[in-house]
Amino acid sequence: MVESGSAVGWAHRGARWVVAVEWREFAEAMAQLARTLLAQESVQGTLDEIAASAVRLVEGCDAAGILAVRKGRAVTLSACGDVVEASDQLQGELAEGPCFDLAARATGGDGERVFRIGDITEPQPAWPRFATAARDLGIGSMTGVLLYTHDEDFGALNLYSRRPGAFGKDIETAGWMLASHAAVALADARTIDQLEDAMKTRHAIGEAMGILMERHRLSEDEAFNVLRRISQQHNVKLRDVAQRVRTNRAAQA
Repeated sequence: MVESGSAVGWAHRGARWVVAVEWREFAEAMAQLARTLLAQESVQGTLDEIAASAVRLVEGCDAAGILAVRKGRAVTLSACGDVVEASDQLQGELAEGPCFDLAARATGGDGERVFRIGDITEPQPAWPRFATAARDLGIGSMTGVLLYTHDEDFGALNLYSRRPGAFGKDIETAGWMLASHAAVALADARTIDQLEDAMKTRHAIGEAMGILMERHRLSEDEAFNVLRRISQQHNVKLRDVAQRVRTNRAAQA
């Protein structure tokens, strides 16, 4: 069932043509999403758009977020909806919960890559403490899917609904489709960030070399060797050494 403001719904209503229309609309929304994600100017912008798109595109989804587990600690990478950060914090404190487990196990290279809790008011043997607390947060149902780029696990894309039973089995397909589009966009965004970082590093080093060449009458090779030697001796990144040279020059000006 397609509702106003929602690109896809999952109630078949016993009519095949309705399902076809819904999936066609969802496919069109996915195509638009791909363009929107690739248009983002940063990794954070891409993550935020992924979370916002999940709320916008999936019927019944009231909030969405991206959770990562780093060194056993839950980290909210993006949140669309107040309940996301509260849920992530709760799972981190308890070291228990579906999103936490999905992200943690994925980081280890094993375990499930999707989960779904149709009704969190029902007993949840795997996460008893979290389920009890989640009900107090107003969560009725949840679903999540592993989000990764190439061979690196990025975290879990998690969808929340205030209503129990909001997410059916078909929602897993929607989650995978969202995650697949997101993975492509994240890989692209990370590549752009790496290129921009490399360009900034090259510029900083070049400027620092120019300062040394002017101040100490060094050749280009000699100036670079000075920076490299300081970097190696003090175990400091070359870019940071260059930045210190630039900062000292600015302070003396």
